[in-house]
This record gives sequence, structure tokens and C-alpha cells, in this order.
Amino acid sequence: AGNGDAAVAASQSGASLAALAVKFAERQRSPHCLLVKEHQVREGADTAHPPRRTLFVLNVPPYCGPDSLSRLFSRCGHVQSVDICDKPTPGEKKDKLTSKFFDHKTLKGFQVAYVVFRKPAAVQAAKALSQEGPLLISTESHPVKTGISKWIASYEASIVDPKELKAEVDAYMQDYDKKMAEEEAKAAKEEGVPDEEGWVKVTRKGRKPGLPRTEAANLRVLEKEKQKRARKELLNFYAWQHREAKREHIAQLRKKFEEDKQRIALMRAQRKFRPY
Repeated sequence: AGNGDAAVAASQSGASLAALAVKFAERQRSPHCLLVKEHQVREGADTAHPPRRTLFVLNVPPYCGPDSLSRLFSRCGHVQSVDICDKPTPGEKKDKLTSKFFDHKTLKGFQVAYVVFRKPAAVQAAKALSQEGPLLISTESHPVKTGISKWIASYEASIVDPKELKAEVDAYMQDYDKKMAEEEAKAAKEEGVPDEEGWVKVTRKGRKPGLPRTEAANLRVLEKEKQKRARKELLNFYAWQHREAKREHIAQLRKKFEEDKQRIALMRAQRKFRPY
């Protein structure tokens, strides 16, 4: 399926794409085709993948990682970086992921790659590899895991070590507490000092302190807001009953008023009316 999609992409992109045959095992009968071309963009449009030094690679299998591509194209020249994406994207520089457990996106299916060389001549040398026979990516010293072995490795990698996770969370919380302490110290230092326009920032300091920034406190606040919205919705739902009750009460008052008028008129007729 990947080779079929790559063939369609090659037909749409013209002759600029070169088919590079590779194998992931010695016993593999039919090679896999990687489609390569020089990455061409406007100057300054792609900061992460500079033109003339970047090789754009299509039809990259999901089990072919950056290390495998780096070893494959290192014969053409020094590989500076390899960036694998699920689809072609604007080449903006990404922040390096420092977490081993968080902010990781699992790529599925065939992907695209950007191989950045140190010199532009390496890009032309990589395109010339299409004239050679199938190149072997997986070797005994650097095997590429496929099939069941890859699934087993992926499952083993998904198991989190509690000690490493705790150490990373503790380090993050220490940095967070340090950052919050610096911000509070800066705010306390700037309190009461007028800015450039002469305005003084006033903060609320009462006997009732603010809620602590803890998960339990946030959950309590959210629960109170939820109960308040539920009561409001319930009152709005039965609003028609309140209106009917008010109408009935007003009707009863009017009826009693008319009865009192008739009784007073009757007492006046009988000369027994004594208001005081």
C-alpha cells in the first residue's frame, strides 16, 4: 500500500523524485522504494530544513526510524539531522523534547522525512543512489526490528519505570516551584512602585486568603460551580410552576376582595357597619 501511494505521489510530482530501492533484511525478496528529491523552498521559508542541503524522503515505513535513515545516507556525506513527520509541514524549528514520558506523539503508517546534510553535494550523491541496487538498511550490528519483534519492543518500551517517572516529575515540580517563587518575589518587589505612566498596581489583601493552588481545591471549586449551575437550571425548569402559583394567588386575592366589598355593602345596608 505504501509503494502504491508513493507511485501516485511520484506521478504527480514529475521526474524530480528518484526511486531508491532498499531492503530491511537479506532474505527479503522484493525491495522497498523510498522516493527522494531535493527539498526546494524559498529562502527563509523553512528554517529547520535549509534548501540545497535537505533531502526530502517519501514512503518511509513506520519501522524505519531516524537512526536507520541517518546510517543509510551517511555514505553520501555527513548527516546533520533527520526529521520524520506524518505529512509534509512548514519547517519551523521545534523545541527539543526533554521529557521521556510526556509530549510524545506516536506516528502511524507511512511517513515523510527531511534529511539535512552538512554540504549540498551530499544531496546529489543521495539522489544518485537510485542507480545502484537495493541497499541494505538492517545489519547485524544495527538491526531494524519489524513484525512481531517490533511489537514486542514497542510493548516493552511502553512500560513506565516508576523511579524514572518520579524523578522526572520531582525535577519538574522543583523547577515550577522555583519559577513561582521568582515571580512572587518580583511581584512583591514591584508592589507599590508606579509604572512609566504613574499608575500603581493595587492587589487585594484581605482577611480571607485565596484558595491554595492544589488539585483538591480546584476540584472543590469546580464541584461548587457545577452544583450552582444545576440549581439554577432546576429553578429555570420549574419557572412556569412559579408563574402559575402567582397567578392563582392573585386570583384568590381578587376573589376575597370582591367578597369583602359585598359584605361591607351588606353591613352598610343593615346599618351595622362599625369601622372603628
